[in-house]
Amino acid sequence: MVIKSKILDEEGFDRILTRMAHEILEKNKGSHNLVLMGMRTRGEFLAERLKVKIHQIDNSDLPFGVLDVTLYRDDFRTRLKQPEVSVSNITFDINEKDIILVDDVLYTGRTVRSALNAIMDMGRPSSIQLCILIDRGHRELPIRADYVGKNIPTSHSEEIKVKMKEFDGEDAIYIVESEKK
Repeated sequence: MVIKSKILDEEGFDRILTRMAHEILEKNKGSHNLVLMGMRTRGEFLAERLKVKIHQIDNSDLPFGVLDVTLYRDDFRTRLKQPEVSVSNITFDINEKDIILVDDVLYTGRTVRSALNAIMDMGRPSSIQLCILIDRGHRELPIRADYVGKNIPTSHSEEIKVKMKEFDGEDAIYIVESEKK
């Protein structure tokens, strides 16, 4: 992995999450019908952090779950040779709830489409709102985030690497050269 530039450090990371928590509460007029759903892996940690921020702002304890969409991906058999499948952990009723779906990077939109399919297999929420830390562009599907931490346009030869303390030992966002496939 060749790092081209560091886009965000730990302080910037925290500021973005604080702003996004405020935006979520403002758009939904509080937290009364909200549930947080983080997409495995880094979306899970981002959702946990948003849960803490929302609790600090609104003194609410939102239901929180983890969504694994591996088996819903349209490239499950073609691109993923040995996919690592884990279990979704949604222990609450999603019917008539406003779901805040959280992930780290929005790129083609295919992972989000997979998540929408998985969610609809679980029930019928009132709404699904997409919360993304980084939107890098290059959409292949008509998917748009409701909450965006930062827009970082990239070329097709670049990738965004989100590093989180819980998984990587640091909070940072990098632009790197894409690995050759």
